[in-house]
Amino acid sequence: MNRILSDNTNERILALGNEAIVRGAIESGLDVASTYPGTPSSEIGDVLYRIAEELGIYFEYSVNEKVALELGTAASISGLNALTFMKHVGLNVASDAFTSLAYVGVRGGHVIVSADDPGCHSSQNEQDNRWYSKLANIPLLEPSSPQEAKDMVISAFEMSSSLELPVLLRTTTRVSHTRAPISLGKIKSGKGKSRFKRKPERFMLVPKYALENHKWLLDRMKKAEKLSEESKFNFIYNKEATGKIGFVTSGVSYAYCLDVLKKLDMKAKILKLGMTNPIPKKMCTDFARDLEAIIVLEELDPFLENEIKSIALENKIPHKVYGKENGHFPKYGEFNTDIVKEGILRIISEDFPDIKIKQDEKDTFNVKPVSLPSRPPVLCPGCPHRATAYAAKKVSSEDSIFPMDIGCYTLVLQRPLKTADIVLCMGSSIGTACGFAEATDQMVIAFIGDSTFFHAGIPGLINAVHAGHKFVLSILDNSTTAMTGFQPHPGVEMGGEGRNAKGIDIFEVVKGCGVESVKVVDPYDLKKTMDAFKEALENPTISVVIARHPCALVEYRVKRRMGEKIVEYDVDKDTCIQCYTCTSNFGCPASSVGEDEFPGISPHLCVGCGVCAEVCPSGAIQRVDKKEEGKAHE
Repeated sequence: MNRILSDNTNERILALGNEAIVRGAIESGLDVASTYPGTPSSEIGDVLYRIAEELGIYFEYSVNEKVALELGTAASISGLNALTFMKHVGLNVASDAFTSLAYVGVRGGHVIVSADDPGCHSSQNEQDNRWYSKLANIPLLEPSSPQEAKDMVISAFEMSSSLELPVLLRTTTRVSHTRAPISLGKIKSGKGKSRFKRKPERFMLVPKYALENHKWLLDRMKKAEKLSEESKFNFIYNKEATGKIGFVTSGVSYAYCLDVLKKLDMKAKILKLGMTNPIPKKMCTDFARDLEAIIVLEELDPFLENEIKSIALENKIPHKVYGKENGHFPKYGEFNTDIVKEGILRIISEDFPDIKIKQDEKDTFNVKPVSLPSRPPVLCPGCPHRATAYAAKKVSSEDSIFPMDIGCYTLVLQRPLKTADIVLCMGSSIGTACGFAEATDQMVIAFIGDSTFFHAGIPGLINAVHAGHKFVLSILDNSTTAMTGFQPHPGVEMGGEGRNAKGIDIFEVVKGCGVESVKVVDPYDLKKTMDAFKEALENPTISVVIARHPCALVEYRVKRRMGEKIVEYDVDKDTCIQCYTCTSNFGCPASSVGEDEFPGISPHLCVGCGVCAEVCPSGAIQRVDKKEEGKAHE
């Protein structure tokens, strides 16, 4: 049985922060969950996908985050409990609905999870989505551990139902992907179905009603302030400490703060904030009164720091606030114990030299760096995207422009392919291609993945056809959302009881958008793929090349599971001319140059796609079985 479904309430299980969020949701009586997959939130969907049917929960991988949020909104205003989750940049996509959602409120409970990514582990930026809670006037909770993530989800559903407002739960990568013990409560059954009751003055955001609803929302947030003052997630740790300095912190920074103070043997009060919008002003004021200085520890923006400064000014508390604005802690990247320790030591040495702390050079978090070779991420062996990019580059001019999109195919930016020039956000490759087509006379070949095309590419394609922009669009169709863990998308047909979903043919969608020149090719057939790009580049209007082949990892696993033999390739050194096209121009990680200066193919990495054999100008790369047959014939 899936451990997340354990009904033993005396048990503690090891769980990721994302898994803990799922457990909190099903202990709250979850009815509906929706998402567009995005790391670091992906595991929430992966777990719910497996257990939803058993629990009677409707779960959906929506076409994008805006649709996911709108689906959850409809469920929640019908009286059901809804969970909508996404990565931080996904909230940008959903922001149109998100910033109006609090005006209509909810009838059930609606918890929205934003998984922020300090350090850009898998993202194009590291925005701080706590600001969205202020922009939209939505209560905000920030867990610091998996246990707290679970508990906060339960409280968030209760708060949402009580206030009739959605609640934003903001996690970060280290909370989402930390594994720790969590205590289990009782799983509650959801309602399953409800009935929507019409109330136009609440749910119809025409100007007259919207103005009144805004007043209603502000009144609800006043009630939320009281909840914040009473919240069990806002508390003072080490209350008895009498030092000059106090700490205010939230999220995973609280854990770093505890570790560093223990290491320095420094006794200080810590105001740990778990509900950070509305901030508990009275609690913050009372905490600050007897202190000379406050150090604010938080990742990314000075969100709490500015609040604490404002509260101090309003209440005429003459202490100094240290944080990001005065340069003691960075506004970018993740925190860790070394960063926190260095900032605290700087503050003490500069302004509080009389504070005694433990300073033992041997007792440090710092580990001497070990010199290791650079290991940038690469496309997997046999990835069809590599073949597509190679084909496009071979037939294009030296100064061609390659607008790129969000997905694992972005890795073609690296040597030797180097077929990516700009990446902005989901779907932007088509919009920027429109701009380049008008701003320059250069060839433009844009790339977008199949899942991304459904998510945000279709409007750009319609725009390109309508405005008559000339460029080539390559849709990389590998039948999955590979980068975030192989989740399905609307182009994938799904069978099975409770999960039937019709697959939408990308070819028909593209034709429906008005594109006349559309070709579908298998990138493993390199010659046909190159011919398709040549023809597309000669077309006077927009052309689309759909490069369709299953993700190599998925295909390889299916073949192994079915007992199908994997074709092996090797280099015939008698035929090889040592041109290194396979390693220097194509760059499959299964190929490398040995000590004898001949290329070789690793049987442990090769998935048998055979594209390298097409790339090889001398025919030296051959199928092992064919090569052995030839030798036997001789």
